[in-house]
Amino acid sequence: MSLKFISAEEAASFIHDGDSIGFSGFTAAGTPKKVSEALAKKAEQEHAAGTPFKVNIFTGASTSDHLDGVLARANAINRRTPYQSHKDSRSGINSHDISYFDLHLSHIAQNLRYGFYGKIDIAIIEAADVTPDGEIVLGTGVGIAPTVCQMADRIIIELNHFLPKGIRGFHDIYQPADPPYRREIPIYKPSDRIGSITLKVDPKKIIGVVETNVEDGVSAFTPVDETTMKIGNNVSEFLSSQLKAGLIPSEFLPIQSGVGNIANAVLGCLGANPHIPAFEMYTEVIQDAVIGLMEQGRCKFASGCSLTVSTPVIEKIFSNIDFFRDKIVLRPGEITNNPEVARRMGLITINTALEADIYGNVNSTHVVGTKMMNGIGGSGDFTRNGYMSIFTTPSIAKGGKISSIVPMVSHVDHSEHSVDVIITELGVADLRGKSPIQRAKLIIENCVHPSYHDLLNQYLAMASKGHTPHNLRTCFAFHNEFVKSGDMSKVNWEEYK
Repeated sequence: MSLKFISAEEAASFIHDGDSIGFSGFTAAGTPKKVSEALAKKAEQEHAAGTPFKVNIFTGASTSDHLDGVLARANAINRRTPYQSHKDSRSGINSHDISYFDLHLSHIAQNLRYGFYGKIDIAIIEAADVTPDGEIVLGTGVGIAPTVCQMADRIIIELNHFLPKGIRGFHDIYQPADPPYRREIPIYKPSDRIGSITLKVDPKKIIGVVETNVEDGVSAFTPVDETTMKIGNNVSEFLSSQLKAGLIPSEFLPIQSGVGNIANAVLGCLGANPHIPAFEMYTEVIQDAVIGLMEQGRCKFASGCSLTVSTPVIEKIFSNIDFFRDKIVLRPGEITNNPEVARRMGLITINTALEADIYGNVNSTHVVGTKMMNGIGGSGDFTRNGYMSIFTTPSIAKGGKISSIVPMVSHVDHSEHSVDVIITELGVADLRGKSPIQRAKLIIENCVHPSYHDLLNQYLAMASKGHTPHNLRTCFAFHNEFVKSGDMSKVNWEEYK
């Protein structure tokens, strides 16, 4: 059969109020762009006519303004999962205009197949190439594309001519069988390939191909500053000491790293440390620092779900695509984030905390316990199952008005049982084998900003006796003070006695 080329507006006409849509991509990488924009315009027109119009959105992770942004502003999103990071989407979630439920990224594809969230009406997939017989070469992000294409009644392809045909060969598309027929996932090192370089779908499902020529538009990371550099060096020196002590195998272990400025700084510092051998990565997001390390020979291979790199870096990759093709593989999120694989390979996991408490519990998602920031993403997939789990955070935020270390986290995403090491720009707290009170003293001594040392030591002194000492009347005093005055350091314990 031949492919039918249609406009973005015509593609949007196939989508109706209440439909559930599965999108390709993972972060802005590989996210469809034009059909979602046309869909937002349709929603605005329907609303102006007094007609209800909202859709349910399922993605691999966060997207971009082309998707989350325009649809949130058009009030066109009913239900949304899993991870998101756009300010307009976040606003809609916190005002309850969007019904958002947070989810580990490794769970979304299988939970969809299990039927937990209902059917998928339409899949919208960005592609570098597509053939009339239904063979799709995906773009820079995979996400949940295989699952939503399998489940969807109809598929719309965004054929993005910004993507070179030479990206064929970067992908490893594999979908596990569902229980009770699931077998082991035979990945034993990051470079192992177990699937297909293309996504194969029933061509009868493809109702149209929309041509585009739009880059992902990933913003460049903020340059490394003094704080992020110190965090990066602390991580690097800690892992080097573990290697020297024989607590990490001499050939080193694959790295998993979260995304963002701190993660980019950490990777740069690992690459610059002469005592750490050239390493491989098994992670979800391949970002700018990884590409530079590959060119330097410091990162030998990277397996991920997306190439979430800035425009100059993606242009560098595309201009030297043969060099990178045997150094990068892009997989579905349920494979990159799979707990079985993470446990087997012994990943060193490095993720960012929004806040941590003195016992090692970590909040990754909620500001002051109530306002959703982005979502848990894949941090839980890796943290619980890695060889060693590290969380990084600056000790303070907003010029010292927020302490990232608090008496008790206002929301728990990663409990103390899963957190091995906490690192700030001030130092390292290795929590392994420590009792709660030992953890508290170590975190306060090594990781807390000096302006909060006394306050946290005073809290610990007034905490009730027991295995994990807490004062339930004062454990959220930092958060209450921030809500009241905007400055946690103004806490006065006398007010709580």
